[in-house]
Amino acid sequence: MTASGCVTVHGELEVVPAATRSEAAQALKAFTTAYNAADKAYDPARDEKQVTGALGAINQAGLTARHKNNPDGNANHRPLELTDARYVIPQKAGWPRWFLADTDSNRDRDEGAQDTRWLIAFVKSGPRQGWKAAYLAVVAPSRIPEAAKDGDGRATPVAADGAGLAVAPRDLGTKYTGYLQEGAPDVFAPGTSTSAWRAARLNTRRAGFSFQFRDQALDSGTYAPLGLRTKDGGALVFFTSKHFERQTAAQGLRPEVSPDVSALLTGEVKSTLTKERVSSQLVYIPKKGAGDGKVVMLNRLAGLVSATGS
Repeated sequence: MTASGCVTVHGELEVVPAATRSEAAQALKAFTTAYNAADKAYDPARDEKQVTGALGAINQAGLTARHKNNPDGNANHRPLELTDARYVIPQKAGWPRWFLADTDSNRDRDEGAQDTRWLIAFVKSGPRQGWKAAYLAVVAPSRIPEAAKDGDGRATPVAADGAGLAVAPRDLGTKYTGYLQEGAPDVFAPGTSTSAWRAARLNTRRAGFSFQFRDQALDSGTYAPLGLRTKDGGALVFFTSKHFERQTAAQGLRPEVSPDVSALLTGEVKSTLTKERVSSQLVYIPKKGAGDGKVVMLNRLAGLVSATGS
């Protein structure tokens, strides 16, 4: 088992490239076409076959909510364009297989501090299955570590136990949610999605209301972490978590419900409102013994997937 979810099935023991570059390009094109169709109509059915895992959960719930609030579609639709694609393709045996598309989008400025790259991890669960986008991260080009390559120019997937790494990829979800809840283990570098977010939750205040937060690691099946070895001996890893926020009102008060929350709401909000979000993270894990050993959060993408009232 590796962080790429690799298991050997159907006797497929040979280590092979996960995809050809032509196959990877076709997968990216199919995703972009479906994404645009779904965004224009606010219709989750139009790209549900192109997404899975964390990105799928966030994408499908978001489109469902927007369709309910805007049944005529997206009046401000702007087609997504993904160009300058660079494909990082690991070699591995068995299924699932996956690759990374490092692309330039038309959602940024191609210079200065606002320049970004869209990193999309595509997964194929079996020989008769199609490629689906499981993770998306938006990262400044200067922050993306170089992947390690073999003599054939292929990348190396990271083992789940993370031999030689400061933190094992399979433990990222548990350590991240543990840190948010308890402040330990403190294995993450300070930042907006680590120390700053934990502090903001601890200091959430509103007269007449109380707030509770709960976090859950998602680390198996379509939510399994995906990781690549980097040239410096570290690793670039995607992982998933789930986060709950419960707001309870004092007698005579009622939590506010926004249109986006209302669209995904079950139950009636009388005194409590619980929001459930899925979050995908892209991190850099240093090799064991390097620097301070802290895991660096490169990007966090989160989206509301459900809400419950009572």
